[in-house]
Amino acid sequence: MTAVILAAGVGTRLRPLTATFPKCLLPVAGVTLLERTLGALAGAVDRGVIVTGFRDELIRSAAASLRLPFPLTFVQNSRYEETNNNYSLWLAGPECAGEEILLLDSDILFHRGILGRLRAAAQENVLALRESGATGAEEMKVVAAPDGRVASIGKGIPAGAAAGESLGIARLSAQATGRLFEALGRRKGRNEFYEASFQEIIDGGTALYAVSCGDLPCIEIDTVEDLHEAERLAVEAGL
Repeated sequence: MTAVILAAGVGTRLRPLTATFPKCLLPVAGVTLLERTLGALAGAVDRGVIVTGFRDELIRSAAASLRLPFPLTFVQNSRYEETNNNYSLWLAGPECAGEEILLLDSDILFHRGILGRLRAAAQENVLALRESGATGAEEMKVVAAPDGRVASIGKGIPAGAAAGESLGIARLSAQATGRLFEALGRRKGRNEFYEASFQEIIDGGTALYAVSCGDLPCIEIDTVEDLHEAERLAVEAGL
């Protein structure tokens, strides 16, 4: 299995903290998000692909300083200032299309148990879901059937219709990644999130299921307030 980590963003809402280095290199309780993510993947994947953008050289250097049990490949999104994460993910296609992948956003602090649940799920294509808590305009919302099959995913879904929010971690089969990268290729010129391509393959018949992970700590870090909450979670939950 290949891990694909999207780390091309600028993190403007965290400036000045991210004025000179990428969001994934922010320390949370003394350990960067990148180191936490790569450490959690040890034993879960055979190799990793990191899509970089802003301050690419710093991410490469930080990753090289870690003693990881799997090799890393880097793909640079030189257009990171003008593209969204759908384009970043599309760039990873030559490295992993047609393979089973674990897809992760790089700006999340998460409990390792989430990876375990996705890997242990009976279904081939799964994403981590948090059902609890209010969902607003910023959350990537999910509509799911009673059996967990995802019908819709996107930020524009009305909060009242959503089963919860996607946590930014997914496991996809080799067949599904082939379809996903075909969709990304068709949509790469659009300024949108990669979940729009998820929706396209769902509409085309690919079964994607939500796995309940709301009881495990996880937070996406977009703002200084999020970072403070992540620090609290890391200490209280022992992450």
